[in-house]
Amino acid sequence: MAGKDRRARGKKTRDSKPWEFEYATVFGSLHDYRKGRIDIIDDDPKNYVFSNVFEVASKSAPYERVVVGKNFEYVIETGRAEGVSPWFANAHDEFILCMDGEIEIHLVKPATALLPKDAKGGHRLDDMPEGRKMGRLVLRRGHQGLLPAGCAYRFQAGAPSVFTIQTILGPLSVERWAEICLK
Repeated sequence: MAGKDRRARGKKTRDSKPWEFEYATVFGSLHDYRKGRIDIIDDDPKNYVFSNVFEVASKSAPYERVVVGKNFEYVIETGRAEGVSPWFANAHDEFILCMDGEIEIHLVKPATALLPKDAKGGHRLDDMPEGRKMGRLVLRRGHQGLLPAGCAYRFQAGAPSVFTIQTILGPLSVERWAEICLK
């Protein structure tokens, strides 16, 4: 979690039962986060990777997609939305989650296929493709959207915002594990 006090703190009184606690959740943002840390677990810490999406996004170029979670070829990428992005395409469904701010996404159903069927991850396009406008999504903190397979999409944000995308490792996926995990 992020914010000034990132951990849910349990308050226990003398008469409390073991399960009776008061919790306060504090949300992080691009401008207010605390660098993550590893909590001690009963396992080998080398089996785990921890990332703070706000920290990663704050150090990334607008619309750069940095991998913060990976399971085989499946990845969670984070990025900073700022201004208007180039157009992107995907050969498979992608799910986007707005973590901070507000992001508008314009969708187009291309007249012809933009990518081969075996393409993976997000791909940058040179320009808006010919095709039918599918509409737009307006995502605010906590809102999730679907970027359907075969569509083209472009982001727009009036102020710096943070997003995560669940996708497959592809040509736009930037892996910075040493920078993320060792600093």
